[in-house]
Amino acid sequence: MTPTAPPVNNTDKPGWTLVWSDEFSVNGLPNASQWAYDTDHNRGGWFNNEKQYYAAKRLENSRIENGQLILTARKERLSSANDFGGQNYTSARLVTRGLASWTYGFFEVRAKMPCGQGTWPAIWTLGVGGVNGMVWPDDGEIDIMEFVGSKPTVVSATVHNAKYNWQGGTPPTTLTAAVPDACTAFHNYQMTWSQDKISIGVDDRIYFEYVNPKNGDRRAWPFDRPQYLLVNIAIGGDLGGAVDDRIFPVDMHFEHVRIYQKSSP
Repeated sequence: MTPTAPPVNNTDKPGWTLVWSDEFSVNGLPNASQWAYDTDHNRGGWFNNEKQYYAAKRLENSRIENGQLILTARKERLSSANDFGGQNYTSARLVTRGLASWTYGFFEVRAKMPCGQGTWPAIWTLGVGGVNGMVWPDDGEIDIMEFVGSKPTVVSATVHNAKYNWQGGTPPTTLTAAVPDACTAFHNYQMTWSQDKISIGVDDRIYFEYVNPKNGDRRAWPFDRPQYLLVNIAIGGDLGGAVDDRIFPVDMHFEHVRIYQKSSP
């Protein structure tokens, strides 16, 4: 049985209750009761022209060590895997899909980005799917943090839905924040999501807001249904760009993931 992490002191967030967290206190593979591996598109190739193979249950790509979750991208061909799709890089994409999801709350992920041209790590959420087989972008995506190695001093945030997306809708608004040491120091990447708006920031500094239009347009606001959390390192692709093979292996480090919801009156 995997030991559970010690309780988190919640006195710094009055009015909120901690409903889910991982403090990464047990060495080895990520806690299987909290994290699953997304490998769905390895054989056919991942979205946005990305170049990585996402490995499951492989310490070389995802492990907990000395109080941190470490995702590692490597230059290697995992050709022995049954779902190998010809990729020249391995990485990891961890999700809470099927294990945990939330509607509204305060999300905080303390992380340090991987350095190097061609890296594209992200902390984000996706809708679990609604009625009538709702799928992306209709069920919504919230990008709490995206980072690309070609711009190592900034992070960005955005949301996608049926109205605002890169595939047939109006392009979404993406805003950035300066984080000069994003790939050398830990920072708190945060989202506050309510029925009124989604606010995204870093180290308690909000730089992105998306407001619920409250006009009945579900294409613009699908964000009243559960979303699950994802963390990953993509390689190359439309946003990651050209890859410098000299950088590998590269690591994305996490010190904690904490999700709070409003306490009952």
